[in-house]
Amino acid sequence: MTDRRYVPLKGSDRKTPTGASLLGPVDPAQLLTLSLYLKPRGTPPAGRRFDRTEFGALYGAAPEDIAKIETYAGEHGLVVAQVDPARRLVRLAGTAAAVAKAFRTKLDRYGIATGEHRGRSGPLYVGDDIVDLVQGVFGLDDRPQARAQFRIAAAKASGASFTPLQIGALYAFPPGAGAGETIALIELGGGFAPADLKTYFKGLDVALPAVTAVPVDSGRNAPTRNTNGPDGEVMLDIEMAGALAPGAHIAVYFAPNTAQGFIDAVTQAVHDAKLKPSVVSISWGSPESSWTPSAVQAMDQAFQDAASLGVTICVASGDGGSSDGATDGQAHVDFPASSPNVLGCGGTRVTVASGGTSIAAETVWNDGAQGGAGGGGISALFPVPAYQQGVDLPASANAGAGAGRGVPDVAGNADPDSGYQVLVDGQRLVIGGTSAVAPLWAGLIARLNADLGRPVGFINPQLYAHAAACRDIVSGSNGAYKAGKGWDACTGLGSPNGQALLAALKSGVS
Repeated sequence: MTDRRYVPLKGSDRKTPTGASLLGPVDPAQLLTLSLYLKPRGTPPAGRRFDRTEFGALYGAAPEDIAKIETYAGEHGLVVAQVDPARRLVRLAGTAAAVAKAFRTKLDRYGIATGEHRGRSGPLYVGDDIVDLVQGVFGLDDRPQARAQFRIAAAKASGASFTPLQIGALYAFPPGAGAGETIALIELGGGFAPADLKTYFKGLDVALPAVTAVPVDSGRNAPTRNTNGPDGEVMLDIEMAGALAPGAHIAVYFAPNTAQGFIDAVTQAVHDAKLKPSVVSISWGSPESSWTPSAVQAMDQAFQDAASLGVTICVASGDGGSSDGATDGQAHVDFPASSPNVLGCGGTRVTVASGGTSIAAETVWNDGAQGGAGGGGISALFPVPAYQQGVDLPASANAGAGAGRGVPDVAGNADPDSGYQVLVDGQRLVIGGTSAVAPLWAGLIARLNADLGRPVGFINPQLYAHAAACRDIVSGSNGAYKAGKGWDACTGLGSPNGQALLAALKSGVS
């Protein structure tokens, strides 16, 4: 196309990481694989459920749009490595030189605290013949995108720790094992050892759940043997979800910790026509300000797809309190927990009554700047969703900020001082963090799905309509926000009463 113009791709601007040192240009002969996502083709009717085949046929990428991308790629020396119409994904491969020319950018190597990464700054440019089709292009920049939201309890921790079964009983989980369901876990590093899982579940006297590792991009099940690393996240997620729903299939999607890897893992899990997850648990995230708009849009589009497919997305709200660990003096919420299309899961501290069979007190988890606190606040990216219109949302703690989506929606025990007994790399540890709350809610939802005989899907509207199915947390703060009666920006609607929630869903009232 000789008269093609190159225009900025909206939302693709990248900034050089703070504190990064420029090491030099990327080798122009280095081979790269990119993920190009197309914009959705139409908007599914609200509230209607589709099976994955029907959804892909109606709302996946159109053949003629894919053909335009293939032509563009070929004219720029790129190879089409994969086409997945249901995910609206076209994977492109080529040299760094060809990639840089195709998207009119410059690729450099940068040194950061965690090592070397490939990066760029400014927007990407694409041809005016395809710009209206493209939602985002990912893989040029491979800086770490997210962090795991878990904390290992200190050796001097004074609180009582729990097994997942004990916390499930305290939260009145309904009977059942989630039989027939598939729980997807998104992991951006680390791995699990089958022998550890066998030992752990035997110790709980729980049947060993079926666990399948699903590789995404270059990700794989690769234990680091470092309990302070991503293995802690992987094992916590599997052991929480597996203990609470041992009849469910646990599918662990391993991807690189990049924007590309994170988005690809989520879209693969949501659209997986083979394993068919009914609930996805995500315990990774970072402040909204650390994401490009196009990455946020691509991820949130996957969550909208999930709602149309009847898939529930549970996401940890973060362990950095109201700042989300940022050091700019501002309040931040964590993405993807801030998406209005997910169930944001905040953190509490549980104290049990004498005898250990009931909750004596439950407060906001806040161990201070060094010990961590449950994330929550007001989104700077998303407006107030319909299901929060009747909620008394606080003003943002940031001066001049407008109204926004309130985070989290619900909560659960997360304080490492009242954390969970897990087995990681052969070591028995107590781990907390909102990382534990996402798989806790995922296990509950798997039980609900099995009991109801149908997936609850996007559960937020039902939860807000039946707030009494949650235990209201009225004490504590996460920094800028305080708990109080009703929804709050520390614990949302509160921690679960599983039996009450099941009864509410069975009532058919929403």
